[in-house]
Amino acid sequence: MENFRDADNREIVIEVKDVKKKFRSYQDKASSLKERFVNPSRGKHEDVMILRGISFQVARGEAVGIIGRNGCGKSTTLKLLTRILYPNEGHINMKGRVSSLIELGAGFHPDMTGRENIYTNASIFGITRKEVDRRLNDIIRFSELEEYIDNPVRTYSSGMYMRLAFAVAINVDADILLIDEILAVGDSGFQKKCFEKLKEIKASGTTIVIVSHSMDQMYRICDRLIWIENGLIRKEGVPKFIGEEYLMEMESGRIDRIEVENQQVKEELEQQLQEEATSESSEETVALIRRQKEIAHNETLKEVCKFYQPGARRGGRGGAKFTFVTLENSDGEETNVIKTGEYCRIRLGYKIEEKLPSVRFSLGITRDDGVYTYGTYLEYKESFKDSGEVILSFDNALLRGKYVLDLWLETLDGEALDSVYSLMPIIVKTDNDEERGFCTMAHKWTCV
Repeated sequence: MENFRDADNREIVIEVKDVKKKFRSYQDKASSLKERFVNPSRGKHEDVMILRGISFQVARGEAVGIIGRNGCGKSTTLKLLTRILYPNEGHINMKGRVSSLIELGAGFHPDMTGRENIYTNASIFGITRKEVDRRLNDIIRFSELEEYIDNPVRTYSSGMYMRLAFAVAINVDADILLIDEILAVGDSGFQKKCFEKLKEIKASGTTIVIVSHSMDQMYRICDRLIWIENGLIRKEGVPKFIGEEYLMEMESGRIDRIEVENQQVKEELEQQLQEEATSESSEETVALIRRQKEIAHNETLKEVCKFYQPGARRGGRGGAKFTFVTLENSDGEETNVIKTGEYCRIRLGYKIEEKLPSVRFSLGITRDDGVYTYGTYLEYKESFKDSGEVILSFDNALLRGKYVLDLWLETLDGEALDSVYSLMPIIVKTDNDEERGFCTMAHKWTCV
C-alpha cells in the first residue's frame, strides 16, 4: 500500500474502495454427486449481494466502529479486512501487521493447553516463538488464567476462551486490531480491563476497527462510526450523532411493528367479545376484557413523549397511565435541553381507569452513568380527578451532562399502576466550568 495521507495529513493504513461482495445461496444444496444427478433441482441457487460498493479510509491510531442491522454486511466487512474473505469487486489495502478477534477461540485447538494455544494462536499473527517467550507472562497475567493455563482449552468456559483470545490478540504489537462483538463476553470487571487496554493501545498508535451492537462500547472507544444499511454506507461521522440517529430509527421501526401487532390483537379481541356477548361464558368475557386493558396499557411511548428515548420501557399493572410527558424551559417551550439555573417545568398528563381514592406521582432523574441524582413525589388526595395533569416546577440545579427521566404512577401503598423507565433523555448545558459533579450549590469564596 502506498504511503499517503488524508486532508488532515493523517497517515492512511486502511483503504476500502468500491468493495462488493456476494454469496451463493442454495435453495436445497445437494451433498453428493449422486444427489445432483438424481435431482438436479437441488443445486439451484441465487447470488445474494451483501456489500454493494462501500468505500472508506481509516487513519493510523483511529478507532472506527461499524454498526447496522443484522445481515447488513458488518461482519462481512471485517472478514474482508482480515482476508478471511475476498471481494468480488473493488480492492482493500492494509498497511502493517493485523491482529483480529473475529470469532471466539478461532485458531484454538480444544485438546491443547492454554499455554500451547498461545504459541499456536500467536503464530497465526506472524509472531515468532522467541517473541512469544518474551511476552508469555504478560499474556497469561492479562488473561487471569494462571491456574488454568496448563489445562486443555476444551475445559474452558466461553468467558475463559475470550480472555485468552483477547490477551493474545492485544499482545502482538499489531498496527491494526479488528474486533467483532467479542467484548460482549466476560464479566464486567474484565470488560472494563479490556476497554482500558484498548484505550492504551489506541494511544500508542494502533488502529482499531470494531463491530458491535453496543452503542456504549462504540461511544467509549471510537472516533468515528460507519453505518451500513442494505450493503451500502448510509452515514459516517461523530459516534454520538450517528449512534443516536441509528438507535432512533431502529426504535421507530420496532414501535411501528408493535403498533401494527397491537392493532391486530385489538381487532381480534373486539370480534371475540362480540361473539362472547351472546354466550353464557362470563369468565371468558372477563378474561378478554382484561386482555384488552393490557393491550391498551402496553401502548408504545411514541404518543406519550416527543423526546422519548430508544430503550424506554413501560411497566405497572394498569388501571391508570401517563398520557403525556413534557419538559418546558423558561420560555415555556417543549424541549429536552435545559441550562443549569434555568426555571423549568415537567408536565405529567394522566388518566385513571379504576375507582381509586388517591394516587402518588413519583419522579426520578438519573445521570447516564447510573448515578441517581434526584427524586420527588406528590400524593394526590384532595380534589382528585380521573384525568388531568400535574406540574413539577423547579429551578434546575443539575450541572452539565446527560440524564434520563423515570416516572411512576402508584397507589399510596406503593403498587405501580404505570411505570416508565428511561423515558426522556435530558441534556443539561452549563455556561461555566467553575463547578464539578452533578449539581450546583449556592456558594461564595472569601479571601481572609
